[in-house]
Amino acid sequence: MRAALTWRDKAEQCIYDLAFKPDGTQLIIAAGNRLLVYDTSDGTLIQPLKGHKDTVYCVAYAKDGKRFASGSADKSVIIWTSKLEGILKYTHNDSIQCVSYNPVTHQLASCSSSDFGISFLYVVLLFHFVYFVISWTNDGQYLALGMFNGIVSIRNKNGEEKVKIERPGGSLSPVWSICWNPSRDEHNDILAVADWGQRLSFFQLSGKQIGKDRVLNFDPCCVSYFSKGEYVLMGGSDKQVSLYTKDGVRLGTIGEQSSWVWTCKVKPDSNYVAIGCQDGTISFYQLIFSTVHGLYKDRYAYRDSMTDVIVQHLITEQKVRIKCRELVKKIAIYKNRLAIQLPEKILIYELYSDDSSDMHYRVKEKIAKKFECNLLVVCSDHIILCQEKRLQCLSFNGVKEREWLMESLIRYIKVIGGPSGREGLLVGLKNGQILKIFVDNLFAIVLLKQSTAVRCLDMSASRNKLAVVDENDTCLVYDIHTKELLFQEPNANSVAWNTQCEDMLCFSGGGYLNIKASNFPVHQQKLQGFVVGYNGSKIFCLHIFSMSAVEVPQSAPMYQYLERKMFKEAYQIACLGVTDTDWKELAMEALEGLEFETAKKERKKRGESNNELFLADVYAYQGKFHEAAKLYRKSGHESLALDMYTDLRMFDYAKDFLGSGDPKDTKMLITKQADWAKNINEPKAAVEMYISAGEHMKAIEISGDHGWVDMLIDIARKLDKAEREPLSKCAYYFKRLGSHGYAAETYMKIGDLKALVHLHVETQRWEEAFSLSEKHPEFKDDVYVPYAQWLAENDRFEEAQKAFHKAGRQSEAVKVLEQLTHNAVVESRFNDAAYYYWMLSMQCLDIAQENEQQKTEMLQKFHHFQHLAELYHVYHSIHRYTEEPFSFHLPETLFNISRFLLHSLTKETPLGISKVNTLFALAKQSKALGAYKLARHAYDKLQGLQIPARFQKSIELGSLTIRSKPFHDSEELVPLCYRCSTNNPLLNNLGNVCINCRQPFVFSASSYGALENKNWLYFLCR
Repeated sequence: MRAALTWRDKAEQCIYDLAFKPDGTQLIIAAGNRLLVYDTSDGTLIQPLKGHKDTVYCVAYAKDGKRFASGSADKSVIIWTSKLEGILKYTHNDSIQCVSYNPVTHQLASCSSSDFGISFLYVVLLFHFVYFVISWTNDGQYLALGMFNGIVSIRNKNGEEKVKIERPGGSLSPVWSICWNPSRDEHNDILAVADWGQRLSFFQLSGKQIGKDRVLNFDPCCVSYFSKGEYVLMGGSDKQVSLYTKDGVRLGTIGEQSSWVWTCKVKPDSNYVAIGCQDGTISFYQLIFSTVHGLYKDRYAYRDSMTDVIVQHLITEQKVRIKCRELVKKIAIYKNRLAIQLPEKILIYELYSDDSSDMHYRVKEKIAKKFECNLLVVCSDHIILCQEKRLQCLSFNGVKEREWLMESLIRYIKVIGGPSGREGLLVGLKNGQILKIFVDNLFAIVLLKQSTAVRCLDMSASRNKLAVVDENDTCLVYDIHTKELLFQEPNANSVAWNTQCEDMLCFSGGGYLNIKASNFPVHQQKLQGFVVGYNGSKIFCLHIFSMSAVEVPQSAPMYQYLERKMFKEAYQIACLGVTDTDWKELAMEALEGLEFETAKKERKKRGESNNELFLADVYAYQGKFHEAAKLYRKSGHESLALDMYTDLRMFDYAKDFLGSGDPKDTKMLITKQADWAKNINEPKAAVEMYISAGEHMKAIEISGDHGWVDMLIDIARKLDKAEREPLSKCAYYFKRLGSHGYAAETYMKIGDLKALVHLHVETQRWEEAFSLSEKHPEFKDDVYVPYAQWLAENDRFEEAQKAFHKAGRQSEAVKVLEQLTHNAVVESRFNDAAYYYWMLSMQCLDIAQENEQQKTEMLQKFHHFQHLAELYHVYHSIHRYTEEPFSFHLPETLFNISRFLLHSLTKETPLGISKVNTLFALAKQSKALGAYKLARHAYDKLQGLQIPARFQKSIELGSLTIRSKPFHDSEELVPLCYRCSTNNPLLNNLGNVCINCRQPFVFSASSYGALENKNWLYFLCR
């Protein structure tokens, strides 16, 4: 672990507290009587906040990131929004020492030197005790308070005390900092307590202490957890921030400072740490946790939680944890040995047994010395320490036996095996030199030297080849004996030889895994991470902090060898792991290449020990087909003989071989012969053979694809009606080839009436379809719905509407009518629109009678459509009067129609109906009939509307001339209510009803004048 300084700033006053915004973008710092808001990405000061009159001691952000609070020596607490605006202020009786938000609710706990309070939105409850620090549990149900007298009080969220913890030392050990572990993986809530008795302790929510007190040797001023609770930060009088495990084991230092550290916090969900000091220094560090691990074949050891070592068996996935309870600095593993370097010692472990699956380790030796090294390697009887240019070999007792001094920095070191106590080491240097060192020999052997620095090394299983990855990300492979560069490949970050195959290696880089066999081209597949090992068909890959074993089929390199007829090498690759299909391909290729030994090995591997069968295969590949057939029959594999003859197109020999055997075999032979005829482009012969073999489907497909209708007719008529599938296939091809009559005949033969109906519909033979639907009413929808759609597509909408209605598709019928109506209105065919609306109303009435659930809705629509039908009917006359040169109606009729229409348009005007046209007709006829007052009213109304240019002059002239007329209407035109004998105005705001008795008027269908019906009046009076 190391800390890298990201940015630093200096304030003029002591930094007593700081807080991160939950998303980590901002850092709030308490400096003097101000709050400083920083951008955490680059340390830019966003804004200073002024609101307190004295030193700010504490600051805290709410979990939801919407607000934060600050407390000051001026006895006040200010609540700020995330937009850096103050919204609330309340006070205590003394200077504020600490504030903390409930992580679940918006409760804010604040404490001073003499009391503490819990804010419930805008209500604050005060409790009078001497408190100094405060912290909430994860669920927000409890909070812990630390006091000057050494007592920790755990209270519920209402402030009631539940547990009291008394620290040894009492008032001599004031509790200066406390913090609950934020991890939700812990079974219990754990509280970290740091006091000025220079001790760190951990407690459960019940008050029970966990473990023993940890002695600090400094006065702690702050303690805080990482976001997931795995580590603890602590700073104080030792002028530095230290990193501890969650159990209190010290791991290291994060940035030494020049004055006391008063506060330190971790940026949420990250490895960044902010530190505030007494001299006003603000430091922002990034913690970098390096991977500490070791690998030997299929055993991988790595550091976990900084103090534990986990050994993982990569094949069986077994794991064992070794608890060291100290910082693990280095790990090395080799065969049955495991070395762990701790700050003050090195522990040597060994396996309990020689079992390859054993995972139980015990301590073999302990070297109680402090060592500083860059790399650590363990052998059977020694440990090797790498210190820049120096290598030291120590026995397990800690005695230095020998030492090697290199010309350049050591970049890579690896144990390559050897007898116990005489192992060999492979060493790569920064100057490009590669050496082999034996632990019992003082002299290093230079294998080769290249011009670029070494990053990674590995040696092949036979020690004949060396693979190197240099600083330019190039993988170079050398012959160790001749020093010749065999090949090189770009984009590599690590390399490993296959421990079971001399000529195979793999290297990773650029997000890809590259597998290379001999001098063949590289085979690639996607892979994230670094290759660290290659054993058989398994590649061990390290991605970030996790090691995984990737199963890689060796098919690609095996086929590369097969292409060059290198059967023995291909067999070696296949033994590493390929599919059963690959094994069979290898055997066939070996037989074809007359490499019988390889083929025989493959058969034995598959468990085949029949020598006669193997000899038959050999004869077949040698061209001795009759001898092979005899051996196949002798070994009980007649089918293989038939396969051989048919593959060779020797059908006559195959028939002779069968003789009068099983009819199934004869049928199979004929089928194969037909397949062959099809493949050599003799389809008619193939069809005849398929028919004779009973393979009617194949015969039909070939005939249909070639358009041979006559042959299809012959097949269809010969087939029994019970053979539905081939007959359906025949009908399908008849239909596709346009022979609809034969398709209908075939459907009738198999009794598929539904398919026959669909055929008539698709071919638009509606009479035949209607005839079938009358005989079989269940097909009514299948006929009339497509028929209606066809009519609609051919612009025969009225017929389509009737067809939908007949098919029982009322919704589609209504949609067609609605579209017809809309089109009629848009095209100014108002009489047609009225007719269509009348038809719609009638259909709504039919639906209301048939469907009780929709009755109310349909009746409403019935009245609405009836009303619209009447409006469009009368407007048709107005439209003709304004658009055509001659009128077919008397002036009185147009006068009454205009009045009726205006009375009916009291709420909204339907689409297409023009108020301008209606008022214009009313004004003209009113003037002509002597209703001057009404005419003047109509002209006035027209002035407020948008008038077409063609009416402009006429309306302007009419508006002027009407003013010369008397301001009254002719009494003859005034309508009389025949129920109450009241004279009604010509224009009535209530509509077509009497203004006195509200009786609706009844109008003539021809003149639209109000009717006098004495019998009707008499009935109403009764």
